[in-house]
Amino acid sequence: MKERFGANMAVCRLQAVWILAVLAASSFAVPAQADDWPNWLGPKKDGVWHESGLLEKFPQGGPKVIWRKPINPGYCGPAVAAGKLFVMDRITEKDKDGKPVSPKKGVVAGKERVVCLDANDGSTVWIQEFDCPYTISYGQGPRATPWVDGDRVFTLGAMGNLRCHESATGKVVWEKDLPKEYMTKPPLWGYSASPLVDGDLIYTQAGGDGSALVALDKRTGKEVWRALKAEEVGYSPPMLCEAGGKRQLIVWLDTSVNSLDPLTGKTYWSLEHPEAKSIQRPVVNIVTPVKSGDNLLVSEFYQGSALLKLDGEKPDAKLLWRSKSKDPSKPDNLNALMAIPIIRDGHIYGVCGMGEMRCVKLDTGELVWESLKATGGKKALFAHTFIIPAGDKYVLFNDQGDLILAKLSPKGYEEIARHHLLDTTFTTRGRDVVWCHPAFANKCLFVHNDKEILCVSMARD
Repeated sequence: MKERFGANMAVCRLQAVWILAVLAASSFAVPAQADDWPNWLGPKKDGVWHESGLLEKFPQGGPKVIWRKPINPGYCGPAVAAGKLFVMDRITEKDKDGKPVSPKKGVVAGKERVVCLDANDGSTVWIQEFDCPYTISYGQGPRATPWVDGDRVFTLGAMGNLRCHESATGKVVWEKDLPKEYMTKPPLWGYSASPLVDGDLIYTQAGGDGSALVALDKRTGKEVWRALKAEEVGYSPPMLCEAGGKRQLIVWLDTSVNSLDPLTGKTYWSLEHPEAKSIQRPVVNIVTPVKSGDNLLVSEFYQGSALLKLDGEKPDAKLLWRSKSKDPSKPDNLNALMAIPIIRDGHIYGVCGMGEMRCVKLDTGELVWESLKATGGKKALFAHTFIIPAGDKYVLFNDQGDLILAKLSPKGYEEIARHHLLDTTFTTRGRDVVWCHPAFANKCLFVHNDKEILCVSMARD
């Protein structure tokens, strides 16, 4: 009896060990859930890299480049979803001497492309290209990040060609020529504000009389509503937020910040910024409005920042403070140009138009500190670095092609690691720059200049 009991116990122990081994093997075989970056500002539309297990510092020689692929010029940030990467670029038509072909004054011949790559190895999945003569300034290529929505991907070219593609094949489902349909012309620096997809609708800036922003049925491209009027629509993407018991669509145009009912286009409230009496044109409202709690921040190069307080009881807003200085070389708090400011623990972190990274108090706009380390060490017109929160650190990618890990706090800027990732390939205002916002997915960073696109591992292991 004792022998039988002992034998049974031994079998049970062996079974338990086998079960634990199987469970352990399964845990190693199934990787942790990875995040995509399917649209402008990522999956939660907050510009935060939410994945864990990322590098705490860089290995010798920098983070590992998994793949690199040739690409044509453009400023378009990539989108990554379901194992695919989507990006836009441009092929400029050139003559036998290598000069851009100009069929008439002010027009440069060329094609825009929508490119789909395998996110794992960079191989080409599909390419769609179409004729697209440019009449805009800074004619390097498309600006707006694609938006992936299930089996569809939506793209907006610099001249206003809005397209819906099958994400698997690239087949065009529907397309619109925004300037033609709304009897307007592209902004001076091209259509740059990424479209916003929510529910059954896609929102995009169009321009024209009463159609500064339009909502379209994402399945057909048919207009659902149009709203707002602006002399210039600008370059700041629309965003959605919850406030005052309502979902609000926030649209920042040339002279006003506006809140609309996302379903009808009805205006909830509108607040003047910049002030019409002091506006400088062409406008450079570029950054996406930033919401933190009941605060809404907008910031631009010439007019600086404005902090709005959203009403908690109804859709409404009031101005808390506004920058006083109208001199971009001497901002009194923050005059962000391209990089979206970050709000954390009662402070704003952002980069002014001359490359000054600054920390200012949220409630007053009072300057706490300034540093030029992240952008090259000296002031330069339009110098900037994108700032992406990732855990307790920040991932920075500056316009010199440097990838940086840093900590930001009211005490100052603390750099942890830096690696030169991409060479500058575009010259503006006397500086060579890279103007592409990275995407962050599957513990990797995806970014490009005017010659190549890279996938860089940021995984800790």
